[in-house]
Amino acid sequence: MGGRPITALAIAGMPSDIIDNDTIRSIFQGGAEMCVEAECSLLGGHTIKNPEPIYGLAVTGIVHPERHLANAHAQPGEHLILTKPLGSGIISTAIKRGECSAELAQTASQLMATLNKPGAVIAERGLANCCTDVTGFGLGGHLIELCDGSHVSAEIDAALLPLMSPEVSDLIAAGCVPGGSRKNLSHTETSTHFSDQVSDSEKIIYADAQTSGGLLISVPDEHLNAVLETLEETSAPCATVIGKTTERREKSVYVTTSA
Repeated sequence: MGGRPITALAIAGMPSDIIDNDTIRSIFQGGAEMCVEAECSLLGGHTIKNPEPIYGLAVTGIVHPERHLANAHAQPGEHLILTKPLGSGIISTAIKRGECSAELAQTASQLMATLNKPGAVIAERGLANCCTDVTGFGLGGHLIELCDGSHVSAEIDAALLPLMSPEVSDLIAAGCVPGGSRKNLSHTETSTHFSDQVSDSEKIIYADAQTSGGLLISVPDEHLNAVLETLEETSAPCATVIGKTTERREKSVYVTTSA
């Protein structure tokens, strides 16, 4: 974490007999626009026919060797901050089932399309030593990886976990939970201690598989205000302190709730 993108190559596979050219053109245009936003040069790419649509960017960038943010350098007593709200896995499942409001679908799409640009600024300013993104393994999976790699544990408050919308809890109650999130929860339970007060819904949110999620940053106390100011300056979707790291204990993560 903490690098600046320089060049990108587009890699795409499209079922041209199913998706029309206007849609394909829009996908490529969207990728090009994100490169502009990221201040990254799109050099070209490679396109093939494929039964299912795929699109991605292979990116090359630069990072100062003393300013990169690994996911294994957290120290006890640091604040854990999330830069995007959670719930994209649940919302995506609801969209597929036709149970998501158009407003929430639009909100989730905008959040997933938001770049994690604050990471480079925080790294360059030397405000943190440890950071990871929250993606397919969910908050729980990536936090456990951070704790195990750093040989620390973490205490988080499930009531503080930011959601894309209060509607996310209603969607969980309606059963709109992807299989990947349930697998994440099963996988993380061996390394996580949940207090008796933590609800099943909060456990799902903890484990929800994210698409293009935010950053999870471990921040020393003396840099907390500077990091929060940087996240505001760089227009991060949120800057929520969800807990702290501790000395290593039996479990990697301890989840309580103040709700």
